[in-house]
Amino acid sequence: MLETSARLLKLLSLLQTPREWSGTELADRLAVSTRTVRNDVDRLRNLGYPVHATRGAIGGYRLGAGANLPPLLLDDEEAVAVAVGLRSAAAGSIAGVEDTSLRALAKVEQVLPVRLRRRVNALQTYTVAVPARRRGPEVDPQVLTALAAACRDHERVRFDYRAHDGTATRREAEPYRLVNWGRKWYLVAYDVQRGDWRTFRVDRIEPRTPGGPRFAPRPLPAEDLATYVSRGVSTAMWHYRARIVVHAPAEVIAERLPATAGSVEVIDEQTCAVTTGSDTPESLAMWIGLLDADFTVQDAPELSAALHRLADRYRRAAG
Repeated sequence: MLETSARLLKLLSLLQTPREWSGTELADRLAVSTRTVRNDVDRLRNLGYPVHATRGAIGGYRLGAGANLPPLLLDDEEAVAVAVGLRSAAAGSIAGVEDTSLRALAKVEQVLPVRLRRRVNALQTYTVAVPARRRGPEVDPQVLTALAAACRDHERVRFDYRAHDGTATRREAEPYRLVNWGRKWYLVAYDVQRGDWRTFRVDRIEPRTPGGPRFAPRPLPAEDLATYVSRGVSTAMWHYRARIVVHAPAEVIAERLPATAGSVEVIDEQTCAVTTGSDTPESLAMWIGLLDADFTVQDAPELSAALHRLADRYRRAAG
C-alpha cells in the first residue's frame, strides 16, 4: 500500500507539469506497466483529480481543472514562493484579499516541513518593509477579475469612470492589459468612443452590465506596457511642461532620465531634445541640473526666469 501511495504522489507530481504525458512516458518514469498507469489514473480520478486522456498517436494524459480544488503537490521552492506571496498579498491593495491571504497562509505554514518553515520565518523576521506614507487605493477583487476575464476573452467593457477631479463619464472600451504599479492598478484599453488608447485607474471603474460584444484585438500601443503606463500617468500629473535641447548624445541622457520623467529624441550624434515637466518651473529648473549636461531652453520663458533665479541663488551661496 505504501508503494502504491508513493507512486500515486509521483504520478500526480508529473501530471501537474503543464504538458501532456503519454502512457508509455509515465510508465517509464514510474517503472511500471502502462496498465498500472491506467489504474493509477483511475485512482486519482476517484480522489477528485480531473485527469484528462486523449486517444491516438499524439494522445496522452494531462491534469485539467475540476469543479473542486483538489490538494496540490508543491516542491520546496514552490512552497516557499507561495508562502512569501501570500504574506505580500496580506498587505496588498486588493480589498478583501488580506484576510483570505492570511487564512491560506496559515494552512500552508501548518503543513510546511520544519526546514521550509524556518526559511519562510527567517525571511519574515529579517526583512523590514518601509511603510507607505499613505495607503493606496483599494481595488475590488471582483472588478479586477472581471476586467482580466474581459482582456482574456476580447470582450468590450462598459463602465462609469470617475476622473481625478471627480467628474463621472460613461465609457465603452476594449480592454487589453492590467498593469500593477506600486499600490495602484491600471487598465490599458482602447476607448471606442474617443477612438484612442486610454489608461484607467481600476479603483475608479464601476462596471456596468451587460458587457459589450467581442472585438478583434488591435496592436498594442507599446511593447513595454509598464513603461507606457508609468510614463503616461506621470506626465498627466505635470502642471508645467517644457522642451529643452541637451548638448549630449541621446543614449547618454536616456540612461540618466527615468522613463517616467519625460522623453528623449535624437537631433544629431551630440544633441538631443528632452520633453519633460514638473509641478512648477522652479522644481523643473532644479531637476534639469541633475542631467549633468549643458542645455538650451526653447520657448519656455517661465523656465528661463526660474533658471536665472536659481543661478543667482547658487552664485550667492558660492560667495
